[in-house]
Amino acid sequence: MAKRLDPVRLNAAMERVHRAGIPGVFGEVRDGAEVWRGAAGFADLDTGAPVTADMRHRVGSVSKTFLAAAVLRQVECGAIGLDTAIGHYLPRLVPGQRGAAVTVRMLLNHTSGLSDYLPAAFPSLEAFPAVARTRPDSLDDNRFTRFDPAELIAMGLAAPADRVPGRTPGVYSNTNYLLLCRILELVTGTTAQRYVTEDVIDRAGLEHTVLPSGTVIDGPHSRLYESWFGMLEPPHEYSVYDMSWVGPAASLISTVADLNRFFGMLLGGDLLGAGLLDQMRRTVPVIALDGTMIDYGLGLHRQEVPGHGVFWGHDGSVWGGGTITMTRADGMRQMAIAINRQRWNELDAEGKPRPHPIDAPLAALYRSAMGGE
Repeated sequence: MAKRLDPVRLNAAMERVHRAGIPGVFGEVRDGAEVWRGAAGFADLDTGAPVTADMRHRVGSVSKTFLAAAVLRQVECGAIGLDTAIGHYLPRLVPGQRGAAVTVRMLLNHTSGLSDYLPAAFPSLEAFPAVARTRPDSLDDNRFTRFDPAELIAMGLAAPADRVPGRTPGVYSNTNYLLLCRILELVTGTTAQRYVTEDVIDRAGLEHTVLPSGTVIDGPHSRLYESWFGMLEPPHEYSVYDMSWVGPAASLISTVADLNRFFGMLLGGDLLGAGLLDQMRRTVPVIALDGTMIDYGLGLHRQEVPGHGVFWGHDGSVWGGGTITMTRADGMRQMAIAINRQRWNELDAEGKPRPHPIDAPLAALYRSAMGGE
């Protein structure tokens, strides 16, 4: 039988990403029983230590799929209603008309209209994502800040609403997923971190995946280099960071192998029933943090690769680290790729990213990993 994976091509694509300016890139691609793992570049620019495909990595908002799965587990057992108003669960936190208008589904698919708290939590990111006039000072100022999730939620609720609840396109907001953490804690009687760990991570048998409580990445990992739109030159290193600024909504540490295992099990029906999987894959248009439009379900992105079908997954970004993981609808083709540099594009006067030599080879690597040209 002919091989469906081309290691030479994948290794070459990865090497081009490294040569274009990413210190280290690594990933795993699966096609049926075939598995390829590869890496190119450096985990540490000071020591020259190489990056390897088994390293742990901060995967950012890929965490939201894990959190969404945990919420839907509680929907499945009847403790949470997808179309129940969040004021039913959080009458003091989100009182009145707003609590009555926003549902759990709207939090999951980012159609709540609630603003993101990030600009208030990181003051120098005031116009994020239109950051042409911002400075990256807050990244250093808040490296060891322990944020209270209730205060972060309050910041998001205090900001002017982005949309009328339920109206599309939705607007991506971390406030939504911190509210989901509060609802999950209310109905389970434990922390969101513990519940996601026990009922999702452990159930899926993910041995190298954790929601951290400290500031470090335990186990082999790369350092994370943040460019902040060309304002940090050379890039600053942020692998040690207090992730309470996003909590379980984006603080997950995992490996590319664990991510492929999780999404394979989730989309294969091993973690949720068919009815709730259908709900997860019911998408709406959502404006992402970078201003692009994405098809977003309940904690899932939808992406179509011409000639290769529909893929489901999520991407994520933290200060210095980026991750994307996608699984084809039939479950046969999977990819998870991690990089250790972020926001390399400088911005023009309107706050739009200028082209960078990294852009094309990185997009080509993603296409190749999903089976495209």
